[in-house]
Amino acid sequence: MRSDLPSPQSSPRGRGDNRERQSYIPDQAAGLRRLLSRSSSRVVTVVGARDGLGATGIVVNLAAVLGRSGKDVLILDENLTQDNVANTLALRARHDLLNVVRGDKTWQDVLLRGPQGVRVLPLARAMQNLPKLDEAQRELLLQSLSAAAKDMDVVLVDAARAGHSVCASLSGDEPLLLVLNATASGITESYTLLKQMAMHNGRQAFDIVVNKVASEREALAVFDNMAQVARRHLQVRLEYLGHIPVDEKLGRATQLCRPVVEAFPSAPSAYAMREIAQGLLRAPLVTDEGHDVLGSVMQRLMHQARPAKNGMATVT
Repeated sequence: MRSDLPSPQSSPRGRGDNRERQSYIPDQAAGLRRLLSRSSSRVVTVVGARDGLGATGIVVNLAAVLGRSGKDVLILDENLTQDNVANTLALRARHDLLNVVRGDKTWQDVLLRGPQGVRVLPLARAMQNLPKLDEAQRELLLQSLSAAAKDMDVVLVDAARAGHSVCASLSGDEPLLLVLNATASGITESYTLLKQMAMHNGRQAFDIVVNKVASEREALAVFDNMAQVARRHLQVRLEYLGHIPVDEKLGRATQLCRPVVEAFPSAPSAYAMREIAQGLLRAPLVTDEGHDVLGSVMQRLMHQARPAKNGMATVT
């Protein structure tokens, strides 16, 4: 493990005792509010190489941080597993966007309310059935997503790992945050995903969060090695956005179905989530020639997902 890796941030993380960390939180929160007041609407997709690497927990906590700072936040939940955003927050998702495109519900009916006013829109089944939707259903899906995202300051996508996903339709310019676990299997799987997106999507830049590490030094060593390999073999650039330390309070908050930034605001993992949120907001805002970025991504995805049976298949 390298000991001379520089930290990309001049933060007091990992230094001083817990009282110093607690005293820093109000100043950090004030800085975050200033960043938020200057920011515009943005869409950030968060993905792990597979389920269970912590992407959903990071989405939930980033949303809580941003919502607590006064921003309107929408989470698009593509996760079909039991550990999706809705279940992580103990929200009862009786319906989802597939019910909307079938005409059974409106998007307002399926929208869920989480902590700090964060909205959650379940759309995993609709995305899974995308190739089966006819043109009218696709148009309704796009209209519903656009309406739900309207006037949102931040849209966070908890992206599916395979199939028809927002992640699969991103261009090289739209923000993508990859959650990297510092295990041998996690590193290998993440590199495979980097390679796939670099080759198939033309993506040349990724934001990286290293999850479940003992220290920032360890996180930076893992990141540095991955960044060198990716630059040498894939010609892609990785940006370090932060790390999430191993923290029993994070596990306890998950058991309570609450974001750690609310349940245990002075925990090391809560501190790290706030730093990552600031990093997201420092990034340049992506625009699509004045058009809605989310709408452009979804139109691309719908074009890629060809309808079955000459485009006339019905949803089952």
